[in-house]
Amino acid sequence: MSSAIPPPPLPPGWTEHTGPGGQPYYYNAATGQSTYARPLPAFPFPVAAAKPKKQKLEKTPIPGTEWLRVKTADGNTFYTHKGRKESVWVVPDEIKGALEVLENGERAQREHAGSRMMQDEGEEHRREIERVKSEVQDAVKRKAEDAVPVEVEVVSKRARVEEEKDDEDDEDDEDDDDDDDSEESEEEEWQKEAAAQLAAEAEEERQRREEEARLEREAEDAAKQAEERARLNMPNRVDLSLDEAKALFKTLLREKDVNPLHPWDTSLPLFISDPRYVLLPSVSTRCEAFDDYCRERARELRQQNVQKEKKEANPKEEFDKLLSDEVKSTRASWTDFRRTWKKDRRFYSWGRDDREREKRFREYIKELGQKKRAAAEKAEADFFAMLHASGPIPNDANWKDIKKKFYSDARYDAVGSSSLREELFATFQKGQASGQRSSHDENTDAQQKSNEDSVDAEQRRKEKKERAIREREEKVRAERGRLEFDIDKSKQHLNKEEGEMEFRTLLVDAIRDPQISWDEAVTQLKIDPRFTNCTLPLNQQLHLFHVHTRQLQGRQLAGLHSLFEANAPSLATPFTALPVESLLKSMPVTKLGYDIDRLEDEYDRWQRERTHSARKAFDGMLNENSFVEFWGRLNKIGGEGAEGGVKADDVGDEDEGEGFGGKVDMKVLAKNVDISDMVKVLKNDHRYAMFDHVPEQRERWLRDHIALLSAPKLSVHV
Repeated sequence: MSSAIPPPPLPPGWTEHTGPGGQPYYYNAATGQSTYARPLPAFPFPVAAAKPKKQKLEKTPIPGTEWLRVKTADGNTFYTHKGRKESVWVVPDEIKGALEVLENGERAQREHAGSRMMQDEGEEHRREIERVKSEVQDAVKRKAEDAVPVEVEVVSKRARVEEEKDDEDDEDDEDDDDDDDSEESEEEEWQKEAAAQLAAEAEEERQRREEEARLEREAEDAAKQAEERARLNMPNRVDLSLDEAKALFKTLLREKDVNPLHPWDTSLPLFISDPRYVLLPSVSTRCEAFDDYCRERARELRQQNVQKEKKEANPKEEFDKLLSDEVKSTRASWTDFRRTWKKDRRFYSWGRDDREREKRFREYIKELGQKKRAAAEKAEADFFAMLHASGPIPNDANWKDIKKKFYSDARYDAVGSSSLREELFATFQKGQASGQRSSHDENTDAQQKSNEDSVDAEQRRKEKKERAIREREEKVRAERGRLEFDIDKSKQHLNKEEGEMEFRTLLVDAIRDPQISWDEAVTQLKIDPRFTNCTLPLNQQLHLFHVHTRQLQGRQLAGLHSLFEANAPSLATPFTALPVESLLKSMPVTKLGYDIDRLEDEYDRWQRERTHSARKAFDGMLNENSFVEFWGRLNKIGGEGAEGGVKADDVGDEDEGEGFGGKVDMKVLAKNVDISDMVKVLKNDHRYAMFDHVPEQRERWLRDHIALLSAPKLSVHV
């Protein structure tokens, strides 16, 4: 036999085919099911089997150990330690050697017993053939000698018995006088029958040996599969629930490192050859488990990436890097910086709030200014060093002529401004000239000092030092006073805003009556520590108190006006028509403390404001109405119509005019449109109906509006 293990045979009804990509698949014509996984016979991997009521166990001690090898009636094998009461499916490392010796001995015994059995069967078969031959020969001899038919009973290994028919005995009695030819033909027939029987037995023996060889190959395949299952820590036969099978299937996918973003058809060749593939009973359950694995694995990968980013990222360093990359000027504004980068992760991932980020921004601006000043000072020092290194420069030298020899020097470019270079050069020239003068003055002073009294010189130096100290102290004191004034001013401004906000909150919490006075309010406010700790002056407190009470009154008045509007739908509704008693008991009136006189005064004021608003709405209606505007303006036109028109007595002719080739004077038509026609158009508007109680005044307003209209402008052609 070759080293490669042939695949097990397909179950009945399954056929193997090759797909377009070269991948084999299997099809069951009876059920119409197709799969990429090779179907296995029922014995290798039973997915679910009913638990036997009682199993008969075969226990074999393993020599030299305290372990037992236990085989169940279903063919499962496990190992038990007698002392520790421990049972495992996998062979422990400590008994592998002893178990191998035991299995080799059992295998040798089985092979020896099998060879002896085959020898015994072969010997028995030969004896059976010789016996049949001898019986056939004896029967032929007796038939030839006695001419008496003899019944021959042939017994094969399969217990096949050929019996002669009952009527052959009668025929033999009647045919005693047959000739020798008939006897010889009977002998030939018996010999042919015996030869055919021997050939059939030989054919059966050959088929039996082929069947034994096939079973032996299947046993070897099953042994190979058992070894593979042992390597995967799987028993030969287990009872698994659907959840356990799904868990093992997901473990298979995780071991094969299946990409959760790849579809089922793409990932299938990676794990189809694994024995755990067939633990689930159908393709649909495998696809469902595959989808669950993809969702879980994708979620794990996302969480790992997020944790990795959090571990690698340092929010403080990223915020500082954002500042160093984007803020290049000390004049940068925090408001502009925040507006630009507030949605960037590097911005909002660090700091408790914007106040802390702004503080760090200010610190960075300060550091940036220090760096720029240090860089500028270093550039100036290097520039002076470059000028010193070039040797003495004449005092009347021109910078435009001197600078040409410094173009290639990096210290020249370090000073970014050309005007600054020229200014530094002028400073260098002044310093060079003053240095020459100072050397001459020093010699003169030395001579004078030698002539002066040493005591006077010491006194002058002391006075000069004291004067410099006093000047310095005055400057420091003035600067400190200015800073303290600015700080106090900013603190006062902040304290004032915070104090006002806190006092407003106190008023909202404590004062609910709009009619309360300041003296009464102080009595209530004294019990609150926010009032006793308030730093606002009295006039500011009074101002905030009156603003608060006016707001309370405004809310109550708004509620009272809503009651007026609900009970007075018309502008002509008098105060006496209102339910005064119910209004006096309403909450707004109670809160405001109104009696009937003040309530009537408030109603009259509200009606005046309401009438004024209605009149403005009425005027707006007249300005919006195109019918009133058109005919009102057209009535102001002078002369005849745009095309000359017709005589006034011809207007009533029904056979002439527009539509019949005639002309119409629009001015005549406008005179026929009177106020009543305009009222028909306006009467459906609620702004017009609000003044139904004063129709004469409303009509006068309408006529005044028409009178103020101007004539329409005619075209240049007219």
